[in-house]
Amino acid sequence: MILHYIVFGILFLGGFVLLGIAPGLPAWQGPVFVAGILAISLALAYMMREPGGATKRSRSWEN
Repeated sequence: MILHYIVFGILFLGGFVLLGIAPGLPAWQGPVFVAGILAISLALAYMMREPGGATKRSRSWEN
């Protein structure tokens, strides 16, 4: 369980780092910014799919 929070933290904070450094780059600003948005989105999706959370879902990807 703690491993899930570590993965979430790395993706979430790493996404913010990517968003922060994107405007200062001389090239590749767009792809780095989009990678930051995708990393944050992936982190949130990763935590929402965890069973037994606040939503009380047993299987979040299956019916």
